[in-house]
Amino acid sequence: MTLLQDMTLSELTDFLTADFGVKPFVAKQVFHWLNKSVDFDGMTDVSKALRERLKENCVAVSATIVRTLVSKLDGTQKFLFRLYDGNVVEGVLMNYKYGNTLCVSCQVGCRMGCKFCASTLGGLVRNLSAGEILGQVAAVNALDGGKERYVTNIVLMGSGEPLDNFDNTVKFLRLVSDADGLNVSLRNISLSTCGIAPNVRKLADMGLPVNLTLSLHNPFNEQREEIMPVSRAYSVEEAIDACRYFFNKTGRRVIAEYTLIDGQNDSYAHALKLASLLRGLPAHVNVIALNPVKETGLKGTDEKTLKRFLQYLDKLGVSATRRRTMGQDIEGACGQLRRRYLEEHND
Repeated sequence: MTLLQDMTLSELTDFLTADFGVKPFVAKQVFHWLNKSVDFDGMTDVSKALRERLKENCVAVSATIVRTLVSKLDGTQKFLFRLYDGNVVEGVLMNYKYGNTLCVSCQVGCRMGCKFCASTLGGLVRNLSAGEILGQVAAVNALDGGKERYVTNIVLMGSGEPLDNFDNTVKFLRLVSDADGLNVSLRNISLSTCGIAPNVRKLADMGLPVNLTLSLHNPFNEQREEIMPVSRAYSVEEAIDACRYFFNKTGRRVIAEYTLIDGQNDSYAHALKLASLLRGLPAHVNVIALNPVKETGLKGTDEKTLKRFLQYLDKLGVSATRRRTMGQDIEGACGQLRRRYLEEHND
């Protein structure tokens, strides 16, 4: 089956005119509905005959919300998306003063093996297509009845490593920022990576001005390898150098995510090494309190030590703040998203 949300307007026009013999204006009508997450039956200005033919050969909506959980703590919403083939991924909508930020997934599962993250449990099932990532945004936008853009900001921080699904991630960025589509500014999109250095550089060369976030979590290579196997392939220094390259190419400040794990990465020595690594790089450190994932057995740093670590960074001249934790009671916080089976969510 052909996923229509994978296509740009130009690609969709070529496809529908060549394979279905329709006029270009009809393709634009279909494209309009796809970006509103409307299935074929709801495309009211498209002929019924064409809709029936499309049903037989194509998929219009690649991601459908099948369950929503709402945090009692802060109103954060977690969505379970069903993909066209029955696989499922999770996403989270967080409300801020400046708008609504949607955290989307780019893979079913993940193969990076980060010890503190629920997404990697069970490994990688498959990559999401560009349209399946876009479909999550379109589905959440549709909750607002299509009156205005509900999702104002996007973070690629759900299940999966975006730069391990490089081509689909890049095409998603082009699709979601297309003026003919959802028209979300790339400057309102953050892409999180565990540090696949060659692909950070490749992304930089494309000149896409997204906000790059490096999941760092430990500045010492041997210690980082214990919680993030990617360090065996790309050292901390290689990852930071790639971030410098990204800044030089795009002018976009880099964000370093740093989750504090009790007794593992929260000492003055860690802060000193982190400051040394980031020296000269326009970067900001988001310090995160470890969110519980029962399978990991890891314990977060206590409040006193967390505040002390922030004080270390401040005295060392490092721009750093504590990142607000949202949706923890619905397992929607950083590191808690995972692959879920539908039967687990049927009441």
